[in-house]
Amino acid sequence: MRFVIIGAGRVGLRTGRVLQEEGHEVTLVERDAAVAERARDQGFDVVGGDGSREEVLERAGIDEADALGALSGDLNTNFPACLIGKHHGCRTILRIDEDYREDIYRKYAAEVDEIVYPERLGAIGAKNALLGGDIRAIADIAQNLQVVELTVTEEAPTRGYTISELQLPADATVLAFGKENEPLDIPDPDESLEEGDRLVVLADFDVLGDVRQILVGDNSRAAAQASAGGT
Repeated sequence: MRFVIIGAGRVGLRTGRVLQEEGHEVTLVERDAAVAERARDQGFDVVGGDGSREEVLERAGIDEADALGALSGDLNTNFPACLIGKHHGCRTILRIDEDYREDIYRKYAAEVDEIVYPERLGAIGAKNALLGGDIRAIADIAQNLQVVELTVTEEAPTRGYTISELQLPADATVLAFGKENEPLDIPDPDESLEEGDRLVVLADFDVLGDVRQILVGDNSRAAAQASAGGT
């Protein structure tokens, strides 16, 4: 696939490098000449110029691109770039650096395919490291909603229950289930929970601690997790 990325800073470079390592074609667009030159020195194809201008994106190959990632630190560049990308038939990804706010999401979400928050993604990784291996945050859906993957432990009070027998809080829903070392799939109500099995759950932050206690066990860590999820 072919991708155009706006911004050759930290986020743009890391994203471009991952895509290149997977065999995709990547062109970076960067207005800062020194930053653009550093990216070229690292082996990237870089077009110098303002990524919010259509003629610059055309030089970057927007007409042949499968997707455009507007990943600079400037929202006033990123959003126009996405609109141009959409006009040229690209999938569009918009980076927003500000703390998550519903008004910002509503303003931009309808115009792009996806919004990313690099700081929040980094925070999810840090939180996973702190929480340990039996609960893993996958995504923050909104200010109060998170998708998490939990691994059933020997301490889980519901070990041996079937999925249909689970009594999770009202603000929590099982989205997927997978036996240990098997792919995740649609939950089977008759499937029993055994140590090592994984469940993907959509839950309100306020009930994550309860969900973890039900599916994982360990009261002390559940309390710590609930506190971490609410911050």
